[in-house]
Amino acid sequence: MTFFLIIALFVLLLVSVPIFAAVSLATAAAMLLFTDTNPLIMVQRLFGGIDRFTLMSMPFFILAANAMDVGGLSSRILRWARALVGHISGGVAMTTHVASMFFGSLSGSSPATVIAIGKIMYPELLRQGYAKHFASGLITSTGSISLIIPPSLTLIIYATVTNTSVGALFMAGLTAGIVFGCIGLFYIWIYAKMNNLPRQEKATRAELWTSTKTASWALMVPLIILGGIYLGVFTATEAAGVSAVYAIVVGMFVYKEIDLKKLYQLCLSSAITSAQVMILVAAASMFGWLLTVGQVPQSLAHFLTENFTTEWTFLLFLNILLLIVGMFMEGTSAIVILAPLLYPTAVQMGIDPVHLGVLIITNMAIGMYTPPFGLNIFVANSITKMKLVESVPGLTRFLVVSLVALLIITYIPQISTLLPDIVYGS
Repeated sequence: MTFFLIIALFVLLLVSVPIFAAVSLATAAAMLLFTDTNPLIMVQRLFGGIDRFTLMSMPFFILAANAMDVGGLSSRILRWARALVGHISGGVAMTTHVASMFFGSLSGSSPATVIAIGKIMYPELLRQGYAKHFASGLITSTGSISLIIPPSLTLIIYATVTNTSVGALFMAGLTAGIVFGCIGLFYIWIYAKMNNLPRQEKATRAELWTSTKTASWALMVPLIILGGIYLGVFTATEAAGVSAVYAIVVGMFVYKEIDLKKLYQLCLSSAITSAQVMILVAAASMFGWLLTVGQVPQSLAHFLTENFTTEWTFLLFLNILLLIVGMFMEGTSAIVILAPLLYPTAVQMGIDPVHLGVLIITNMAIGMYTPPFGLNIFVANSITKMKLVESVPGLTRFLVVSLVALLIITYIPQISTLLPDIVYGS
Protein backbone atom coordinates (compact mmCIF):
# COMPACT_ATOMS: atom_id res chain seq x y z
CA MET A 1 0.00 0.00 0.00
CA THR A 2 2.73 2.46 0.98
CA PHE A 3 4.66 1.90 -2.23
CA PHE A 4 1.52 2.48 -4.31
CA LEU A 5 0.65 5.61 -2.28
CA ILE A 6 4.07 7.24 -2.76
CA ILE A 7 4.33 6.33 -6.46
CA ALA A 8 0.79 7.54 -7.15
CA LEU A 9 1.50 10.83 -5.37
CA PHE A 10 4.68 11.56 -7.33
CA VAL A 11 3.12 10.55 -10.65
CA LEU A 12 0.25 12.94 -10.06
CA LEU A 13 2.66 15.71 -9.07
CA LEU A 14 4.80 15.11 -12.17
CA VAL A 15 1.77 15.51 -14.46
CA SER A 16 1.03 18.88 -12.78
CA VAL A 17 -2.02 17.86 -10.78
CA PRO A 18 -2.57 20.48 -8.02
CA ILE A 19 -0.93 19.48 -4.73
CA PHE A 20 -4.14 19.09 -2.73
CA ALA A 21 -5.76 17.01 -5.49
CA ALA A 22 -2.67 14.82 -5.91
CA VAL A 23 -2.48 14.11 -2.18
CA SER A 24 -6.24 13.46 -1.89
CA LEU A 25 -6.50 11.24 -4.98
CA ALA A 26 -3.44 9.16 -4.11
CA THR A 27 -4.66 8.64 -0.55
CA ALA A 28 -8.22 7.81 -1.60
CA ALA A 29 -7.01 5.31 -4.21
CA ALA A 30 -4.70 3.58 -1.73
CA MET A 31 -7.45 3.35 0.88
CA LEU A 32 -10.01 1.92 -1.54
CA LEU A 33 -7.63 -0.56 -3.19
CA PHE A 34 -5.61 -1.83 -0.23
CA THR A 35 -7.77 -1.44 2.88
CA ASP A 36 -11.32 -2.25 3.92
CA THR A 37 -11.74 1.16 5.57
CA ASN A 38 -15.16 2.76 5.28
CA PRO A 39 -14.93 5.56 2.64
CA LEU A 40 -16.64 7.89 5.11
CA ILE A 41 -13.40 7.88 7.09
CA MET A 42 -11.81 9.88 4.27
CA VAL A 43 -14.37 12.65 4.71
CA GLN A 44 -13.94 12.59 8.48
CA ARG A 45 -10.16 12.89 8.16
CA LEU A 46 -10.47 15.76 5.69
CA PHE A 47 -12.64 17.82 8.03
CA GLY A 48 -10.79 16.64 11.12
CA GLY A 49 -7.55 17.95 9.63
CA ILE A 50 -8.78 21.54 9.67
CA ASP A 51 -10.83 21.29 12.87
CA ARG A 52 -7.92 22.58 14.95
CA PHE A 53 -7.65 25.63 17.16
CA THR A 54 -4.17 26.42 15.84
CA LEU A 55 -5.47 27.01 12.33
CA MET A 56 -7.84 29.75 13.47
CA SER A 57 -4.91 32.17 13.48
CA MET A 58 -3.96 31.62 9.86
CA PRO A 59 -6.78 33.57 8.09
CA PHE A 60 -6.21 36.52 10.42
CA PHE A 61 -2.46 36.61 9.76
CA ILE A 62 -3.13 36.39 6.02
CA LEU A 63 -5.60 39.29 6.32
CA ALA A 64 -3.11 41.34 8.36
CA ALA A 65 -0.33 40.70 5.83
CA ASN A 66 -2.52 41.71 2.90
CA ALA A 67 -3.69 44.85 4.70
CA MET A 68 -0.11 45.94 5.40
CA ASP A 69 0.91 45.11 1.83
CA VAL A 70 -1.90 47.15 0.26
CA GLY A 71 -1.44 49.95 2.79
CA GLY A 72 1.76 51.37 1.26
CA LEU A 73 4.14 49.72 3.68
CA SER A 74 7.14 49.04 1.42
CA SER A 75 8.09 52.67 0.73
CA ARG A 76 7.97 53.59 4.44
CA ILE A 77 10.00 50.55 5.48
CA LEU A 78 12.59 51.34 2.79
CA ARG A 79 12.92 54.96 3.89
CA TRP A 80 13.45 53.84 7.47
CA ALA A 81 15.97 51.13 6.52
CA ARG A 82 17.95 53.61 4.39
CA ALA A 83 18.17 56.06 7.29
CA LEU A 84 19.27 53.24 9.58
CA VAL A 85 22.01 51.51 7.56
CA GLY A 86 22.47 53.49 4.34
CA HIS A 87 25.69 55.14 5.53
CA ILE A 88 27.48 51.80 6.20
CA SER A 89 29.66 50.16 3.51
CA GLY A 90 27.22 48.43 1.17
CA GLY A 91 24.49 50.73 2.44
CA VAL A 92 22.14 50.36 -0.54
CA ALA A 93 22.40 46.58 -0.45
CA MET A 94 22.02 46.60 3.34
CA THR A 95 18.95 48.81 2.97
CA THR A 96 17.50 46.25 0.58
CA HIS A 97 18.27 43.40 2.98
CA VAL A 98 16.95 45.10 6.13
CA ALA A 99 13.81 46.31 4.37
CA SER A 100 13.17 42.80 3.05
CA MET A 101 13.55 41.36 6.56
CA PHE A 102 10.97 43.73 8.01
CA PHE A 103 8.60 43.72 5.05
CA GLY A 104 8.81 39.92 4.87
CA SER A 105 7.93 39.64 8.55
CA LEU A 106 4.81 41.72 7.92
CA SER A 107 3.69 40.35 4.56
CA GLY A 108 4.54 36.71 5.32
CA SER A 109 5.06 36.18 1.60
CA SER A 110 8.45 35.61 0.01
CA PRO A 111 7.39 36.44 -3.60
CA ALA A 112 5.50 39.54 -2.41
CA THR A 113 8.64 40.77 -0.65
CA VAL A 114 10.74 40.25 -3.78
CA ILE A 115 8.28 42.28 -5.84
CA ALA A 116 7.66 45.07 -3.30
CA ILE A 117 11.32 45.69 -2.42
CA GLY A 118 13.02 44.46 -5.59
CA LYS A 119 11.18 46.67 -8.07
CA ILE A 120 12.27 49.75 -6.11
CA MET A 121 15.80 48.75 -5.10
CA TYR A 122 17.08 46.80 -8.12
CA PRO A 123 17.49 49.90 -10.34
CA GLU A 124 19.03 51.76 -7.36
CA LEU A 125 21.56 48.95 -6.80
CA LEU A 126 22.67 49.14 -10.45
CA ARG A 127 22.96 52.95 -10.28
CA GLN A 128 25.21 52.62 -7.23
CA GLY A 129 27.65 50.38 -9.10
CA TYR A 130 26.62 46.93 -7.90
CA ALA A 131 27.13 44.12 -10.40
CA LYS A 132 23.96 42.97 -12.09
CA HIS A 133 24.32 39.36 -10.93
CA PHE A 134 24.95 40.48 -7.32
CA ALA A 135 21.90 42.76 -7.31
CA SER A 136 19.75 40.02 -8.81
CA GLY A 137 20.96 37.45 -6.27
CA LEU A 138 20.32 39.87 -3.42
CA ILE A 139 16.70 40.69 -4.22
CA THR A 140 15.97 37.04 -5.05
CA SER A 141 17.35 35.67 -1.79
CA THR A 142 16.39 38.25 0.85
CA GLY A 143 12.64 37.81 0.40
CA SER A 144 12.83 34.20 1.57
CA ILE A 145 13.42 35.26 5.16
CA SER A 146 9.67 35.88 5.41
CA LEU A 147 9.24 32.11 5.79
CA ILE A 148 11.30 32.16 9.00
CA ILE A 149 10.44 35.43 10.79
CA PRO A 150 6.93 35.46 12.31
CA PRO A 151 4.11 35.70 11.61
CA SER A 152 4.97 32.99 9.10
CA LEU A 153 2.33 30.75 7.54
CA THR A 154 4.86 27.95 7.22
CA LEU A 155 5.43 28.05 10.99
CA ILE A 156 1.69 27.80 11.56
CA ILE A 157 1.38 24.88 9.14
CA TYR A 158 4.22 23.03 10.88
CA ALA A 159 2.60 23.71 14.26
CA THR A 160 -0.69 22.30 13.02
CA VAL A 161 0.81 19.16 11.50
CA THR A 162 2.97 18.34 14.54
CA ASN A 163 0.87 19.82 17.39
CA THR A 164 3.71 22.15 18.37
CA SER A 165 3.10 25.50 20.10
CA VAL A 166 2.68 28.35 17.61
CA GLY A 167 3.92 30.85 20.19
CA ALA A 168 7.11 28.85 20.79
CA LEU A 169 7.71 28.55 17.05
CA PHE A 170 7.21 32.29 16.55
CA MET A 171 9.84 33.06 19.17
CA ALA A 172 12.23 30.51 17.69
CA GLY A 173 11.65 31.86 14.19
CA LEU A 174 12.38 35.40 15.36
CA THR A 175 15.83 34.59 16.75
CA ALA A 176 16.72 32.21 13.92
CA GLY A 177 15.56 34.77 11.35
CA ILE A 178 17.68 37.50 12.94
CA VAL A 179 20.76 35.25 12.89
CA PHE A 180 20.02 34.27 9.27
CA GLY A 181 19.62 37.93 8.29
CA CYS A 182 22.69 39.20 10.18
CA ILE A 183 24.94 36.68 8.45
CA GLY A 184 23.66 38.01 5.13
CA LEU A 185 24.36 41.58 6.23
CA PHE A 186 27.90 40.63 7.24
CA TYR A 187 28.54 39.16 3.79
CA ILE A 188 27.17 42.30 2.10
CA TRP A 189 29.53 44.45 4.20
CA ILE A 190 32.54 42.30 3.21
CA TYR A 191 31.53 42.39 -0.49
CA ALA A 192 31.15 46.19 -0.40
CA LYS A 193 34.55 46.62 1.30
CA MET A 194 36.31 44.35 -1.20
CA ASN A 195 34.75 46.14 -4.19
CA ASN A 196 35.04 49.66 -2.74
CA LEU A 197 31.34 50.35 -3.28
CA PRO A 198 29.94 53.76 -2.33
CA ARG A 199 28.03 54.47 0.84
CA GLN A 200 25.25 56.99 1.22
CA GLU A 201 25.41 60.14 3.30
CA LYS A 202 24.59 59.46 6.93
CA ALA A 203 21.06 60.42 7.87
CA THR A 204 20.73 63.23 10.35
CA ARG A 205 19.05 62.62 13.67
CA ALA A 206 16.03 64.51 12.40
CA GLU A 207 15.84 62.35 9.26
CA LEU A 208 16.23 59.15 11.29
CA TRP A 209 13.54 60.26 13.72
CA THR A 210 11.15 61.27 10.92
CA SER A 211 11.59 57.99 9.00
CA THR A 212 11.24 55.95 12.19
CA LYS A 213 8.12 57.88 13.20
CA THR A 214 6.58 57.38 9.75
CA ALA A 215 7.33 53.66 9.74
CA SER A 216 6.56 53.11 13.43
CA TRP A 217 2.96 52.09 12.80
CA ALA A 218 4.18 49.28 10.55
CA LEU A 219 7.06 48.31 12.84
CA MET A 220 4.62 47.91 15.74
CA VAL A 221 2.98 44.85 14.16
CA PRO A 222 5.66 42.27 15.12
CA LEU A 223 5.99 43.94 18.53
CA ILE A 224 2.27 43.59 19.14
CA ILE A 225 2.26 39.95 18.06
CA LEU A 226 5.37 38.70 19.85
CA GLY A 227 5.11 41.10 22.79
CA GLY A 228 1.52 40.09 23.44
CA ILE A 229 2.38 36.39 23.33
CA TYR A 230 5.55 36.81 25.38
CA LEU A 231 3.79 38.81 28.11
CA GLY A 232 0.82 36.45 28.16
CA VAL A 233 -1.64 39.16 27.13
CA PHE A 234 -3.11 36.94 24.42
CA THR A 235 -2.55 33.65 22.64
CA ALA A 236 -1.11 33.33 19.12
CA THR A 237 -4.64 32.99 17.75
CA GLU A 238 -5.82 36.12 19.56
CA ALA A 239 -2.65 37.92 18.41
CA ALA A 240 -3.62 37.15 14.83
CA GLY A 241 -7.01 38.80 15.26
CA VAL A 242 -5.49 41.84 16.98
CA SER A 243 -2.86 42.26 14.25
CA ALA A 244 -5.50 42.04 11.51
CA VAL A 245 -7.66 44.74 13.09
CA TYR A 246 -4.59 46.88 13.77
CA ALA A 247 -3.33 46.56 10.18
CA ILE A 248 -6.69 47.54 8.70
CA VAL A 249 -7.06 50.54 11.04
CA VAL A 250 -3.53 51.75 10.22
CA GLY A 251 -4.01 51.26 6.48
CA MET A 252 -7.35 53.09 6.44
CA PHE A 253 -6.94 55.88 9.00
CA VAL A 254 -3.19 56.44 9.47
CA TYR A 255 -1.57 55.74 6.09
CA LYS A 256 -4.93 56.33 4.36
CA GLU A 257 -4.10 54.07 1.45
CA ILE A 258 -6.93 51.55 1.96
CA ASP A 259 -10.42 52.62 0.96
CA LEU A 260 -13.58 50.51 1.15
CA LYS A 261 -13.00 49.06 -2.32
CA LYS A 262 -9.45 47.97 -1.46
CA LEU A 263 -10.68 46.62 1.87
CA TYR A 264 -13.21 44.42 0.08
CA GLN A 265 -10.57 43.23 -2.39
CA LEU A 266 -8.00 42.37 0.28
CA CYS A 267 -10.64 40.52 2.33
CA LEU A 268 -11.61 38.54 -0.75
CA SER A 269 -7.96 37.79 -1.59
CA SER A 270 -7.31 36.72 2.02
CA ALA A 271 -10.31 34.37 1.97
CA ILE A 272 -9.12 32.74 -1.26
CA THR A 273 -5.58 32.28 0.08
CA SER A 274 -6.91 30.86 3.35
CA ALA A 275 -9.10 28.36 1.50
CA GLN A 276 -6.17 27.25 -0.66
CA VAL A 277 -4.03 26.54 2.40
CA MET A 278 -6.87 24.93 4.37
CA ILE A 279 -7.72 22.43 1.67
CA LEU A 280 -4.05 21.48 1.44
CA VAL A 281 -3.89 20.93 5.21
CA ALA A 282 -7.08 18.82 5.06
CA ALA A 283 -5.63 16.60 2.32
CA ALA A 284 -2.35 16.29 4.19
CA SER A 285 -4.21 15.19 7.33
CA MET A 286 -5.82 12.31 5.45
CA PHE A 287 -2.46 11.44 3.87
CA GLY A 288 -0.69 11.47 7.23
CA TRP A 289 -3.38 9.33 8.85
CA LEU A 290 -3.04 6.64 6.19
CA LEU A 291 0.75 6.66 6.56
CA THR A 292 0.33 6.15 10.28
CA VAL A 293 -2.09 3.27 9.72
CA GLY A 294 0.50 1.71 7.40
CA GLN A 295 3.22 2.08 10.08
CA VAL A 296 5.32 4.24 7.74
CA PRO A 297 6.56 6.75 10.36
CA GLN A 298 7.51 3.92 12.68
CA SER A 299 9.37 2.07 9.91
CA LEU A 300 11.16 5.25 8.80
CA ALA A 301 12.11 6.04 12.38
CA HIS A 302 13.55 2.54 12.80
CA PHE A 303 15.56 2.84 9.56
CA LEU A 304 16.96 6.28 10.40
CA THR A 305 17.87 5.47 13.99
CA GLU A 306 19.72 2.36 12.79
CA ASN A 307 21.66 4.20 10.07
CA PHE A 308 22.18 7.57 11.75
CA THR A 309 23.25 6.80 15.28
CA THR A 310 24.26 10.33 16.29
CA GLU A 311 22.24 13.51 16.34
CA TRP A 312 24.69 15.50 14.19
CA THR A 313 24.69 12.92 11.35
CA PHE A 314 20.89 12.78 11.42
CA LEU A 315 20.69 16.58 11.24
CA LEU A 316 23.13 16.62 8.34
CA PHE A 317 21.06 14.02 6.47
CA LEU A 318 17.91 15.99 7.28
CA ASN A 319 19.34 19.20 5.82
CA ILE A 320 20.52 17.48 2.64
CA LEU A 321 17.10 15.83 2.17
CA LEU A 322 15.20 19.06 2.77
CA LEU A 323 17.46 21.12 0.51
CA ILE A 324 16.85 18.67 -2.33
CA VAL A 325 13.10 18.68 -1.70
CA GLY A 326 13.11 22.49 -1.52
CA MET A 327 14.54 22.70 -5.03
CA PHE A 328 11.41 21.13 -6.47
CA MET A 329 8.55 21.69 -4.02
CA GLU A 330 6.98 24.76 -2.45
CA GLY A 331 7.51 25.07 1.32
CA THR A 332 3.94 24.56 2.55
CA SER A 333 3.47 21.44 0.44
CA ALA A 334 6.78 19.97 1.58
CA ILE A 335 5.94 20.58 5.24
CA VAL A 336 2.53 18.90 5.16
CA ILE A 337 4.03 15.84 3.47
CA LEU A 338 7.39 15.50 5.22
CA ALA A 339 6.83 16.86 8.74
CA PRO A 340 4.61 13.94 9.89
CA LEU A 341 7.27 11.51 8.66
CA LEU A 342 10.31 13.27 10.14
CA TYR A 343 8.79 14.40 13.43
CA PRO A 344 8.63 11.00 15.24
CA THR A 345 12.23 10.15 14.32
CA ALA A 346 13.55 13.55 15.34
CA VAL A 347 11.83 13.38 18.71
CA GLN A 348 13.19 9.86 19.21
CA MET A 349 16.68 11.22 18.47
CA GLY A 350 16.21 13.84 21.18
CA ILE A 351 15.74 16.84 18.86
CA ASP A 352 13.46 19.58 20.17
CA PRO A 353 10.27 19.83 18.04
CA VAL A 354 10.63 23.63 17.93
CA HIS A 355 14.22 23.34 16.70
CA LEU A 356 13.11 20.78 14.11
CA GLY A 357 10.44 23.17 12.84
CA VAL A 358 12.95 25.99 12.43
CA LEU A 359 15.33 23.68 10.53
CA ILE A 360 12.63 22.48 8.14
CA ILE A 361 11.41 26.00 7.43
CA THR A 362 14.92 27.44 7.04
CA ASN A 363 15.63 24.77 4.42
CA MET A 364 12.37 25.61 2.65
CA ALA A 365 13.34 29.30 2.71
CA ILE A 366 16.62 28.47 0.96
CA GLY A 367 14.67 26.34 -1.52
CA MET A 368 12.71 29.44 -2.55
CA TYR A 369 15.76 30.69 -4.48
CA THR A 370 17.55 27.44 -5.28
CA PRO A 371 17.76 26.61 -9.02
CA PRO A 372 16.14 25.24 -11.04
CA PHE A 373 12.61 25.71 -9.68
CA GLY A 374 12.87 28.20 -6.80
CA LEU A 375 9.79 30.42 -7.09
CA ASN A 376 11.65 33.60 -6.13
CA ILE A 377 13.95 33.16 -9.14
CA PHE A 378 11.10 33.52 -11.60
CA VAL A 379 9.52 36.38 -9.64
CA ALA A 380 12.85 38.27 -9.51
CA ASN A 381 13.57 37.60 -13.19
CA SER A 382 10.35 39.45 -14.04
CA ILE A 383 12.09 42.51 -12.54
CA THR A 384 15.67 41.96 -13.69
CA LYS A 385 14.77 40.55 -17.15
CA MET A 386 17.60 38.03 -16.71
CA LYS A 387 17.59 34.43 -17.88
CA LEU A 388 18.01 31.64 -15.36
CA VAL A 389 21.55 30.90 -16.53
CA GLU A 390 22.53 34.56 -16.11
CA SER A 391 21.18 34.73 -12.56
CA VAL A 392 22.92 31.58 -11.29
CA PRO A 393 26.31 33.22 -10.43
CA GLY A 394 24.62 35.80 -8.23
CA LEU A 395 22.39 33.19 -6.60
CA THR A 396 25.33 30.88 -5.86
CA ARG A 397 27.10 33.38 -3.61
CA PHE A 398 23.96 33.94 -1.53
CA LEU A 399 23.25 30.21 -1.40
CA VAL A 400 26.70 29.64 0.10
CA VAL A 401 26.09 32.36 2.70
CA SER A 402 22.68 30.87 3.51
CA LEU A 403 24.16 27.40 3.94
CA VAL A 404 26.64 28.80 6.46
CA ALA A 405 23.70 30.34 8.34
CA LEU A 406 21.81 27.04 8.13
CA LEU A 407 24.71 25.11 9.65
CA ILE A 408 24.98 27.60 12.51
CA ILE A 409 21.24 27.39 13.23
CA THR A 410 21.38 23.59 12.94
CA TYR A 411 24.23 22.91 15.32
CA ILE A 412 23.54 25.67 17.85
CA PRO A 413 19.97 24.71 18.81
CA GLN A 414 19.86 27.35 21.54
CA ILE A 415 19.35 29.93 18.79
CA SER A 416 15.91 28.40 18.26
CA THR A 417 15.08 27.19 21.75
CA LEU A 418 16.35 29.95 24.07
CA LEU A 419 13.28 32.21 24.02
CA PRO A 420 10.71 29.37 24.10
CA ASP A 421 12.57 27.80 27.02
CA ILE A 422 12.52 31.08 28.93
CA VAL A 423 8.84 31.74 28.31
CA TYR A 424 7.41 28.22 28.50
CA GLY A 425 10.01 26.70 30.78
CA SER A 426 10.40 23.65 28.57
